[in-house]
Amino acid sequence: MNRQTYLAKNDEVKQDWYHVDATDLVMGRLSAKLATILMGKHKPQYTPHTDTGDFVVVTNASKLKITGSKGDSKFFRRFSGYPSGQTLRSYTWMLENQPDVLLERSVRRMLPKNKLGQKMLKKLKVYAGEAHPHSAQAPKALSM
Repeated sequence: MNRQTYLAKNDEVKQDWYHVDATDLVMGRLSAKLATILMGKHKPQYTPHTDTGDFVVVTNASKLKITGSKGDSKFFRRFSGYPSGQTLRSYTWMLENQPDVLLERSVRRMLPKNKLGQKMLKKLKVYAGEAHPHSAQAPKALSM
């Protein structure tokens, strides 16, 4: 009986493509599930120091839902480095104007804060509309 822990290697991992339609989904719950898929925690060969996750294509990000009063009470802060160079954007404004950035930032905060997490985030493709250029990869539909 082998009592050694299995550790996945980079060349052994098969990465699949998934497609998610974000229409009427709650942003936080969707972000948590996407982070799990990007890290590969849904696979039995998950290894913390190896990228075992899959690619995810999200469409209709402009039709996400934000629950409660978070749309007007939470803000994204940006600072240019100059005096009075801070800009605030509410979640409602971001959902109307930059829904892809809103979802990407939400998922990014749930991934590891290192180089591996940055590599995982590159596998997330978010589009505000229905169309996406990844049909050649034949992504499987993923129900949330």
